[in-house]
Amino acid sequence: MEVVRSHTKANDVVSTSSSLLPLYRSAPPLEISLEQFELFAIDRLRVLKGISDGLSRGKKPEEIENLVSKLWKENMRTLQPSDSFNKDIISHFVLRLVYCRTEELRKWFLTMETTLFRYRFKLENSKTQRAIMVELNLPYKPVAIAEFETIKEKLSQVARSINENIPPGNNTFYDLEQQVPFEEVPELVASRRVYIHKGYAYVAMNQVVSFIVTQFRSHLSKALVLTNRKWTSTIKEQEKDRLAPIVEALCSSYLGPDYSQPSENGEISLKDIDKVAKSSFPLCMRHLFDKLKEDHHLKHGGRMQLGLFLKGVGLKLDDALAFWKAEFSQKVGAERFDKEYAYGIRHNYGKEGKRTDYTPYSCQKIISSTPGVGDHHGCPYRHFSKENLRAALSGMGVNSRAMDDVMDKVHNKHYQLACTLTFEVIHGASCDAGINHPNQYFSDSQKILLSKNQSTT
Repeated sequence: MEVVRSHTKANDVVSTSSSLLPLYRSAPPLEISLEQFELFAIDRLRVLKGISDGLSRGKKPEEIENLVSKLWKENMRTLQPSDSFNKDIISHFVLRLVYCRTEELRKWFLTMETTLFRYRFKLENSKTQRAIMVELNLPYKPVAIAEFETIKEKLSQVARSINENIPPGNNTFYDLEQQVPFEEVPELVASRRVYIHKGYAYVAMNQVVSFIVTQFRSHLSKALVLTNRKWTSTIKEQEKDRLAPIVEALCSSYLGPDYSQPSENGEISLKDIDKVAKSSFPLCMRHLFDKLKEDHHLKHGGRMQLGLFLKGVGLKLDDALAFWKAEFSQKVGAERFDKEYAYGIRHNYGKEGKRTDYTPYSCQKIISSTPGVGDHHGCPYRHFSKENLRAALSGMGVNSRAMDDVMDKVHNKHYQLACTLTFEVIHGASCDAGINHPNQYFSDSQKILLSKNQSTT
């Protein structure tokens, strides 16, 4: 077992305070296996990508809070609190290494980690929150009772304006008011949730998350820049054969099933393929399917994308050969197909060459592809012009009202969310998990259609 070494083992890295919410100020000394290095990062990445999806879908703050709690419990909790704490620390610093490498990656990671920290802080009890404030060693001071008496009516007015009740005569409650420079709590100032006097905002304990998060974000932003310098100057070269391949692959990793085997919906046959293409293929595959039927040919990228998808939905090798031959032979002839194209199909099924059992492409892989002139593979939501995309969506049955919502997601580069919205409109059902893989789209579509057919019989 290969390990990432330092002088202390991972299970020695435990919390030194009462809080199980670390501030990630310094990387812990540790010794973990390469497998843990990658798996811990993948589990945290599931949390961050879940948050990203929730934010992109416009979920409300209370919904994001519930989502964070659910994602953290599902992916990061272990049986022992100390193990959970270690996993938290390790996974953060692994992903810091992964996402420090470009401005775009840093921006995404900074936003998601800050959001995660915000809601985890809010889920902590007041004792833990105060411990974190002490650990941060913030230069702010609580409001003294004498000062509070002079401004309590103003504080009460602010509290009433935001529908918060303040216990009368409870001075200990007001001791928790923090006097903070107003520029450090811009979101509270913008929403008029604090009283400002002589350049200071008076922040209640239930609002301190605002400036705590500001401190967290500022530190992490600087740390990512420093990490990038270390990565480019030393780490990348030193670890080019060990850590670097893992680090460089993680940011584009697909985290769901690989669909190397057909789902529980079973196999599809040649006689059914036209029907299921119309009802259950995502736009990227339906476009390739239609182009194949129209031109009786696809370039290599298109053959790979569609061919592996068909393999994943249950098209057997013999049927796949017959399907492609029926189309290609109309343009290149059966003999040329057997000589030039049949090998590639058998290769995809692991029957030629290294006999690798290739898996269907995920959305991330398809979105990141770069189709050239005459190519039809890739993601239509990213690679189509607006006019062509609208026409294609209309052909799938997307109405004009939903069309605007889909195009808005495309404009903001949320291509998978655009596909998710398309799925929901066409099937009349929600897809809370989001579409992350073309074969997931097909599988979920078939389940919905089967359920509808059963309910009508």
